Amino acid sequence: MKKIKVRKEGEATFNNNWKFCVGTGRLGLALQKDYLEHLKLAQQSIGFEYIRGHGLLHDDVGIYREIEVNGETQPFYNFTYIDRIFDSYLELGIRPFVEIGFMPELLASSEETVFTWKGNVTPPNDYNKWKDLIIAVVSHFIDRYGEEEVLKWPFEIWNEPNLVNFWKDANKTEYFKLYKVTAMAIKEVHPDIQVGGPAICGGSDEWIVEFLDFCQKEQVPVDFVSRHAYTSRPPSKVTPDYYYQELADHTKMLDEFKNVKEMIQTSPFPDLPFHITEYNTSYSPINPVHDTALNATYLARILSEGGDYVDSFSYWTFSDIFEERDVPRAQFHGGFGLIGMNEVPKPTFHLFSFFNKLGQERLYRDDDVIVTCKKDGAIALIAWNLVMEKGEGFEKELSFTIPLRDGDAFIKRQTVNEDYANPWRVWKEMGRPRFPSKEMVETLRQSAKPLIRTSHGESMNGELTIDITLSKNELTLIEITPVKDETDSYVGLDDSLITSY
Repeated sequence: MKKIKVRKEGEATFNNNWKFCVGTGRLGLALQKDYLEHLKLAQQSIGFEYIRGHGLLHDDVGIYREIEVNGETQPFYNFTYIDRIFDSYLELGIRPFVEIGFMPELLASSEETVFTWKGNVTPPNDYNKWKDLIIAVVSHFIDRYGEEEVLKWPFEIWNEPNLVNFWKDANKTEYFKLYKVTAMAIKEVHPDIQVGGPAICGGSDEWIVEFLDFCQKEQVPVDFVSRHAYTSRPPSKVTPDYYYQELADHTKMLDEFKNVKEMIQTSPFPDLPFHITEYNTSYSPINPVHDTALNATYLARILSEGGDYVDSFSYWTFSDIFEERDVPRAQFHGGFGLIGMNEVPKPTFHLFSFFNKLGQERLYRDDDVIVTCKKDGAIALIAWNLVMEKGEGFEKELSFTIPLRDGDAFIKRQTVNEDYANPWRVWKEMGRPRFPSKEMVETLRQSAKPLIRTSHGESMNGELTIDITLSKNELTLIEITPVKDETDSYVGLDDSLITSY
């Protein structure tokens, strides 16, 4: 049994960088009712501050159009849909982390696209028209939402330009040109709007060094650095329905956070904020690992420690309403989302909701545990048992000695593991229905709730001891609250008069 003695004095402040931002599919999906219901659920249980998605300038949002006036073709900027989208976000208490992309068809220099919804990944055919578009869009945001509000929005320029899938030929020089024109246009609207990039994926970190050197040399504004992080290895098997990958050790992601942070600190801009604007286990939207309890326990340490190295890290994504590989073809299909189709929370959803229960004062932390104290003196801890091996067993026993004023305590424990809050398992027992009935959906929602156990403890000599056993890939939240016992205030109370008590 692992014994953990928690000190009364806090080690440090536990920040909430893990909830600064969350990812979404393309912005046009926000016009769907179910999408907004999923986002409402995420905000009620977790409360992310920002949301980042692709496709701001994609044609389904419809901002860039052209019309003919007196025989002359002129741009027409249509903000009908983007206003609905951003209004919906702000009404749910979440701000846009604006990603500039992809290229409107009428401004595209070529036909290369990515995803089923055909996001154009080519440079503009006319940089002057592109500049005018950026100025018009940002100016409209200020007109509609006010200067004070928009100055709180980060503007990230493009998405993963180091990949040919997302930027024609992965042309670094052309990306730097796009960044310069775009950043200067945004600053022309207001010099205090935050701009940044290069939003690369892992494996090409030399881009960050060269990007910051370029910004210094060309006197191009840059207010933050952004990067993505995934820990899956190349696929071992690919089918029309699924993409199977092994995962690297979860410390790989933390090492990447540290290494890139060090790169920034030795750059011409050593104090720039560093945002991970996408992260997950697998980078594929059809990898079944995303639906599992393993995904939650794997990422627990990332949420616990990641904020030590980065200013934010944005989980990709909050919902399985996501169409990069066409409309999802099954209830569980390996989607990125915290919330599955039909508003069914997955285990990783509870990872985030559990972390949202932690206090700001960190009392103890190791590779598998974090213990915090809330402002009211209540203790909240999370423990996890990541198991990447196949088979049964792998239980882990923990004993906590926790500082707590003498007296009674109410202990609430919520558990997610292979058996509880694991609707993917229930769905498999149903025969993996692609399009479950309403009754099946209700069962899946019921099965998606954590196991709740409560007990009564007694603190003696300023300490409370709690022993727990974690099963394979279990994530558990324990909240400990001092009890104000009002039993004696009930006249004539006698539980023995209740049958069988």
